[in-house]
This record gives sequence, structure tokens and C-alpha cells, in this order.
Amino acid sequence: MNSLEASTRNNTTKGQLTKIRESGDVPAIIYGGKEENQKITISKKLLKFLIDKENFLSNIITLKVDGKDQNVLPREVKYHIISDEPTHVDFLRVLPGVKIKIEVPVNFINHEKSPGLKRGGVLNIVRRKVELKCPSEKIPENLTINLDGVDIGESFKISSIKLDADVVPTIQGRDFVIATLAAPTVMKEPEKPAEAEATEGEEGAEGTEAAAAADGDKPATEGEKKDGDDKKSTDKKPSEEKK
Repeated sequence: MNSLEASTRNNTTKGQLTKIRESGDVPAIIYGGKEENQKITISKKLLKFLIDKENFLSNIITLKVDGKDQNVLPREVKYHIISDEPTHVDFLRVLPGVKIKIEVPVNFINHEKSPGLKRGGVLNIVRRKVELKCPSEKIPENLTINLDGVDIGESFKISSIKLDADVVPTIQGRDFVIATLAAPTVMKEPEKPAEAEATEGEEGAEGTEAAAAADGDKPATEGEKKDGDDKKSTDKKPSEEKK
């Protein structure tokens, strides 16, 4: 579980919020449960490090607020419209028994053990994340799909993933597809018949001879010389004419 140092804040104006951001921190708030909302600040550098890691919004974080630990779940990050820097974060308290809706990423393993992929099959991912409803203390890190032994034409539905009894998808009433292993989509272009290639070659040669005749140029025969072959050019190169 990731952890993040935080400090309480008591700002009341926008100017104070601006100073917090200019100092390298990001204002945030902790909400949820019976306790009052708590205003805090966190290091922008450490926050960006966690955001850059995969699935920031679906991982529980331990906030160390003034020396006291509490588990929270990032729910929303606001960014500056121009710089794209984080400007505010909402954290939800993780309380036993409280159910929340959250998107959990799907993780595919053992690609190298799939005979379908070895034969050129394509893994068509329909849902990279699945929204679940579950207790905040039982949020799965990811939903794992094992590709070991999977061949072309097989599909993975939500029913193929084992979930705890109190962890359920928000989509109910149908066994929706998460991914399929499809046949290759790129078809090899058929080769041209040898006869067609020979015909094209003959036409190309005839076209070259016709063009030469039209320009008045003929291949020099043995003993013939082109104009200018017996004298050297005294013209200067374009780059030497003017200096």
C-alpha cells in the first residue's frame, strides 16, 4: 500500500490556496463517514509520482496526517487547464462496511502460453476496466485473466472472473464480454502470376524505347561519339560563378 505525508491547512481565501500551490504543495480534502471533512496539503512532487503509477484512482493510500495514519481512496484529481499540473485532490475515507463504486483495471497474464496468440491471433480487449460495487476495504487491485492455453475463438466474460460474494459488477442482468481472442485480421496479398510479371516487363521496355525515339536520342553505336565528347567543358560550376 502506498503512503503519503500530509499536513492540515486552515486557509480561507483563494490567495492562500495560490500560495500553497506556489510553495510546491497541493491542497486536498478528506471526506466520508461521520467525521468532518478535513483540509490537508500534500507534496506535489510525491503526488505526481503516485499519479504516474498505474491505477492511482483505484488504489488505497495511507495518508499520514500530522503523524496519524488513515486509509483513503483517491476519488478525483483536478488539473490546471494549461500546465496540466495537479491542483486539488479529493480523498474518500476507507471505512469498514461502507460500499463504494470503483473502476478496477483488468490484467492479462501468460501471453506467451497462449496457442492462439502464437498462431497470430489478436487479443481484442473490450473492457480495460470494470466498474464494481464493493466494501471499501475489499477493493481488488485488478481483475486477472489467465491466457494460458487459450486459443483463437475463445472469449472472456465477467462470469469467468472469481469475485468475493460482496464484490459485484455494477452491470447486472447480463454476462458481458471483457475480451476475445480473434483470428488475424491482416491478410497476405496474393502473388502475381509469372506470366503477368513478364508482360509488364515487356511493356516497360517498349515504353522506354518509344520515349527515347520521341526525344531524338538513340543509344550510341560502336564508333560513334556524342557532341562534346572530344572537348572538355570550361564552364564554371554554379557555385563558383559568383562569390
